[in-house]
This record gives sequence, structure tokens and C-alpha cells, in this order.
Amino acid sequence: MIVLDRDHLGLGDYVTRRNAFGRQVRSFEADLDIGHGREPVRAVFIRAPWIEEAGDDVEVLAEVDGHPVLAREGRLLVAAFHPELTDDTRIHEIFLNMVREGAQSVRA
Repeated sequence: MIVLDRDHLGLGDYVTRRNAFGRQVRSFEADLDIGHGREPVRAVFIRAPWIEEAGDDVEVLAEVDGHPVLAREGRLLVAAFHPELTDDTRIHEIFLNMVREGAQSVRA
């Protein structure tokens, strides 16, 4: 999330706030509503950022306390948490579906 923002590589139209929830000792887990009537996703936050400012084309997929922590913009999917630290694969599935969509548009 941080590396892709406006202030770093500039690939995403958003600005992040580093360590927004606090330092590593303030790490936490939270259930996130990612929509579509699904069960919440358990998210592990470690020295997590949040999106401080987002452009018009940034779709916020999940928030914690009103702060965006999962977002999509075109072919980018960014998360402030570590989806690889749980057994829930739904965030990975969203990413893989984005890859499939991109591959189909290239073939068309």
C-alpha cells in the first residue's frame, strides 16, 4: 500500500499514513466487512497504515474506524493488513479475479 501511493511510486491515486494505528506493540486483529453479504474477513494489522486521502477512482473495499484499509483502483489492490496470516483466502481470490479480468481484456 505504502510503496504504490502518490508519494512513492505514484501508481495509486491515494496517500497513506504510515504506522497509522500505532507501532508494532499496537498490532491487532479485526473483522472487516468486505461487502456482498459475506462473512467478515479476519484481518491482522501489524504496524499498519491507512489511506489518508483517496482519488475519485479509488474504490474503498473495507475500513476500520472510518479509515480505508482495503482498496482497489483499476488493476491495483492494496491492503493495510496481512491476508496471508489467516486461513481465509477471499482477499487472495479478489486479487486472482483481478488478474483473470486483466488477462481476458488483453486477449480481447
